[in-house]
Amino acid sequence: MFAPAYLDHNASTPLDARVREAMLPWLGGGRWGNASSRHEYGRQARAAIDQARQQVAAAVNAHPTEVIFTSGGSESNNLFIKGAAANLPVGRIAIGASEHPCVREPARQLRHAGWQLNELPLSAEGALDTNAALDQVLRDKPALVSVMLANNETGVLNDLVTLAKTQRAQGGYIHSDAVQALGKIPLDFRALGVHGLTLSSHKVYGPLGAGALVLDKRVELEALIGGGAQERGLRSGTENVAAIVGFGLACELLQDDLQRRVQHMQALRDCLEVGLRKLQACLFGVQAARLPNTSFFAFEGIDGETLVGKLDRAGFAMASGAACSSANPEPSRTLLAMGIAPELARGAVRVSVGQGTQMSEIESFLLALRQTLNELKNLTALAV
Repeated sequence: MFAPAYLDHNASTPLDARVREAMLPWLGGGRWGNASSRHEYGRQARAAIDQARQQVAAAVNAHPTEVIFTSGGSESNNLFIKGAAANLPVGRIAIGASEHPCVREPARQLRHAGWQLNELPLSAEGALDTNAALDQVLRDKPALVSVMLANNETGVLNDLVTLAKTQRAQGGYIHSDAVQALGKIPLDFRALGVHGLTLSSHKVYGPLGAGALVLDKRVELEALIGGGAQERGLRSGTENVAAIVGFGLACELLQDDLQRRVQHMQALRDCLEVGLRKLQACLFGVQAARLPNTSFFAFEGIDGETLVGKLDRAGFAMASGAACSSANPEPSRTLLAMGIAPELARGAVRVSVGQGTQMSEIESFLLALRQTLNELKNLTALAV
């Protein structure tokens, strides 16, 4: 018997107990004011949101006035892409070839308004091919560029600084989905040089349903949701105070001993990958700079969904791709863009550890994986 383990932190993280305690007063614990109200209840809610805004800003070296609270990463990405496009002449938009669906889809929708969509290529290791991307940006001069900072499947990091300098020099906007990067590597809005940065609470031990768009105040966006003019008029609607408070504290806690937690996650990942190599796994993106917690791999002749299902029944939660696109049976777009054969890409699975993952869980997982692979290979041999 193996002890169960949660190994899918890139999909969502457990709620930190300290975050939960901070949220409780706003969940039936005596505080329920609308932050737009002018009485004491409303002032308490506004003060709580203001504090959270400061906490989120501090986590990414931004000014609090640059933080726009949203319902999460998907809304933030849509707000920047659609909101910026609405205030620009119709032109070109460029996105990375491995972007999350909540970037690809709004970019695709702009084509109905006459925008031309281009994809920036990846290298064989899964990072943005910087030279090719720069050549394309210089040639096409896109009005909008959106490239993720860290890939949600491979964990591979992209060189946003170089791309941002070029895009800004041409007078265009650049945005980055940094949902996977926050809390796993140091994150600096100023140093990246982007106009917009997307963050999400439930990836950093905060509650579901909260996120932020960190926005250069010189960028004019058209709001997706009109109404009461909350969040600088860019995100109308009564604020979810409990979730925002939780998100703020989660961001503050991320800064405590970040280096130690990064080292812990990297040690777990390295141990995992030593075991995976012994099992003859194909590891993706391992020669590129990447997040310290993520491994993306496959086994020749083994279906990824089948492997994930069997390990789930053994008590190990992992993923066969991005959680938000798990209904899609197609091979990973990221791996296909890296030149990986579709047959192998269909077998890809992801393990993403967290700050609470223990080495014993990795060891148990490797034992269970070995046993599962043997079972699957025996079944294949019998079928033949």
